[in-house]
Amino acid sequence: MADVASSQQEPGKMSRGHAFSLPNILTYGRCVAVPLVAGCLFWADILEGGLWLRWLALVLYIVAAITDFFDGYLARAWQQQSAIGRMLDPIADKLLVSTSLLMLASDGTIRGWSLWAAVVILCREILVSGLREFLAELRVSVPVTQLAKWKTTAQLVAVGVLLAGPAADKLVPGITLGGIVLLWIAAVLTLYTGWDYFRAGARHLIGDGR
Repeated sequence: MADVASSQQEPGKMSRGHAFSLPNILTYGRCVAVPLVAGCLFWADILEGGLWLRWLALVLYIVAAITDFFDGYLARAWQQQSAIGRMLDPIADKLLVSTSLLMLASDGTIRGWSLWAAVVILCREILVSGLREFLAELRVSVPVTQLAKWKTTAQLVAVGVLLAGPAADKLVPGITLGGIVLLWIAAVLTLYTGWDYFRAGARHLIGDGR
């Protein structure tokens, strides 16, 4: 009971202690993976015979995606949820997906009309982030829907397949094409869920009085 009372009386102190908990360390690791994945894709496109770096990028990406599940699960199971964890968790996800999409567009894995799928995904993430920030000022929360979770899964799988891209095509032709198809599926889900979020927050935007 003393521990409970202490945590209630000193929330700031508890938050600082949890900043270096295992769940948060996993989240930090996901942030660190972002430049590492980008670097692998950059050098894979420059170095002769550098396709092996795409496999390394995929491994880093998969490990980062796995931590996305475990950091939230462990934080809830061990009651180590913290403000910094709640802030960084969605940011780390968006950084990983957005950076990967930009690098894949840069090296030509995503090109032509498929670039629009990447644009839709990136624009939606910015729009929803801005909407959430605005609603947070009004103390209004927008819950994550089941379809939004499927959208996230589709994005993660599509990007993972495209990271292997040209390297995987040498083993099984058509892998990149399959990744592009998945990317379009993710883009369609992204559009729908983005509209869903906007509709949920629209009444607060309209009622703002500006």
